Amino acid sequence: MSAEERRAMIVAAAIPLVAEYGAAVTTKQVARAAGIGEATIFRVFADKDELLGACVAEAVAPEHAVREIASIPIDQPLEQRLADAAEALSAHLERMGAVLGSLHASGHLRGPRGDQDGPRNDDRAESMRQIREAVAELFEPERQSLRLPPPKLAAVFLGVLFARPRMGAESLEPAELVDLFLRGAVVEGE
Repeated sequence: MSAEERRAMIVAAAIPLVAEYGAAVTTKQVARAAGIGEATIFRVFADKDELLGACVAEAVAPEHAVREIASIPIDQPLEQRLADAAEALSAHLERMGAVLGSLHASGHLRGPRGDQDGPRNDDRAESMRQIREAVAELFEPERQSLRLPPPKLAAVFLGVLFARPRMGAESLEPAELVDLFLRGAVVEGE
């Protein structure tokens, strides 16, 4: 196993523990979860802070969500494609929130002006760009019947999805959210 593969394996094992324990997680717990000796962690990470930083980077990285969205069969009805995308993005947001929230609560991450391991604004903008492009692809087969171009619809869809908790609508299931979105006169003739 290469150092990069070992690093990814350790981070994958650490993320659920970091979400649960925050910065109080021990390298011994991580090693046990990864099925390796504790010293192995320090062959690929300088210290626990570097491991926690790698966990934050992995949690906020959009690649997993983008892959999930890209794997949605384009021959499914639009409603199903969007419901699947909403599920994938909800899971991504939950994971990100669990890791960042736990680290913040345990004092590892500071507020928005802090300089520790939190995601930077340019990283967030790039993540959103990648996710928006992936969601826009889901609208492409219906391009001719849409009132707005797919990139704009993707932005609106993501806005609705991400604003759901602020609107008191977090109890809406993704399929219900998609139904409301589509009823909002997004598709011509409905």
